[in-house]
Amino acid sequence: MQVRSAVFVTSAADSSGFLKRPIPHFVFAGRSNVGKSSLLNSLLNRKKLAKTSQTPGKTRLVNYFLINDQFFFVDIPGYGYAKVSKQEQEKWGSLIEDYLTETPFIGVIFLLLDIRHDPSVHDRQMIDWLRATGFPFRIILTKADKLSRNKGLQQQRNLAKQLGMSNTDLIVTSSQNGNGMRDVWTFLNQAFEETKSRINQQKDAS
Repeated sequence: MQVRSAVFVTSAADSSGFLKRPIPHFVFAGRSNVGKSSLLNSLLNRKKLAKTSQTPGKTRLVNYFLINDQFFFVDIPGYGYAKVSKQEQEKWGSLIEDYLTETPFIGVIFLLLDIRHDPSVHDRQMIDWLRATGFPFRIILTKADKLSRNKGLQQQRNLAKQLGMSNTDLIVTSSQNGNGMRDVWTFLNQAFEETKSRINQQKDAS
């Protein structure tokens, strides 16, 4: 899919700000500092559409980006950042859960993991929750440029085994050199068509 337009639309601090436009939402989730903003910019071939930061925990809102006037990329707050209060962490967690459960147009949730590290407790909790709720999701491994090719393949196999998945369930990416972006788009294109068809069926049924 060619990205003809990509614009930031709005941020939501609570459910009153969630967008209800009936087009596919593709959600990007993961722990703080996993590289969500960098991945979004790389996927869209934009340098600063999604603001990146060296400080974890900067994304504290649900951020909507409209792509080709056809679907949303949605950047949700990172989880597991220890340097904020427990109350703030719980607030982010509630915001994430509210968005996911109150949005009927979600196509896929892309859960980002740093390829260099084993899944954290929060990562596993998120995966367990996604499995329990039945949301379609796909794992994206970020920062592959930090490892050699052989070490990256080894880590892909290792993480797949830990998560009870096949190697092909984990998409290896690098926002620095663009590796893996085509694989993400291949998966996303198929999910877009399937989600669009589901939304149209819901419209017809109503």
